[in-house]
Amino acid sequence: MLSRTFSTPFLVAFAAALAVLAGCGEGAGTAAAGRWLPAPTTAPWQWQLQGPIDTSVPADVYETDGFSTPAKVVQQLHAQGRKVICYIDVGSWENYRPDKGRYPKSVLGKRYQGFPDERWIDIRRLHAIAAPIRGRFDMCRRKGFDAVEPDNVNGYTNDTGFPLSAREQLRFNRWVARQVHQRGMSVALKNDPEQARRLLGAFDFAVVEQCFQYHECGRFRPFVDAGKAVFEAEYEIAPSRFCDRAGALDFSAIRKTYALTASPWQTCP
Repeated sequence: MLSRTFSTPFLVAFAAALAVLAGCGEGAGTAAAGRWLPAPTTAPWQWQLQGPIDTSVPADVYETDGFSTPAKVVQQLHAQGRKVICYIDVGSWENYRPDKGRYPKSVLGKRYQGFPDERWIDIRRLHAIAAPIRGRFDMCRRKGFDAVEPDNVNGYTNDTGFPLSAREQLRFNRWVARQVHQRGMSVALKNDPEQARRLLGAFDFAVVEQCFQYHECGRFRPFVDAGKAVFEAEYEIAPSRFCDRAGALDFSAIRKTYALTASPWQTCP
């Protein structure tokens, strides 16, 4: 067996690293400036973006809409021992949000396919869109959310009306993560499997849709390997077709409908 002598500075740094890893367990929040850092888990989560929040669902983690969820509901979920994720859009504009007028018309692109009330935005023009996006993060913080799930961060793979590059998307996504961290919350990478590995260091966990149906789950395995949770949702395939695989990957996987109402909610046994 080989032996090796380590310097005191190395041992101090190693001990600090172990402390950070120890703080990454489920529900932990001591590392990274007090942020909640969810570890890989198969415990159920709930994703509800429509209707009054049903706080009786037996899930450890809830994700709800940042605009429509009152602070008192976040407080109620906290009192029940739950963590709460704030859902907001950062890569698209929605004509039904109260801050819609803060986006210049010049940054609005093509309609988001399947969502006629949404349009892609030009993420290259950060100076023009930063203020409303920061305002959304401030709202999540004021309401007491533990984390943010910024949606539509893969415009470069879609027909947005703008010639977005992978590099420009990485720049924007990392800026989003920094802004959330500056407000003391953790941040989820939403989909974007092509860049998941490169964004691993900037994001605290992942929220993924239909990766079992489209055979993309392996792209998010680096998150689990790094001690970061992956919360996954399927819409079109039964739990019997994905639960065993989710368990093997340490993903928290559920079956929902596209409407993302309180029910149906099917979780893996």
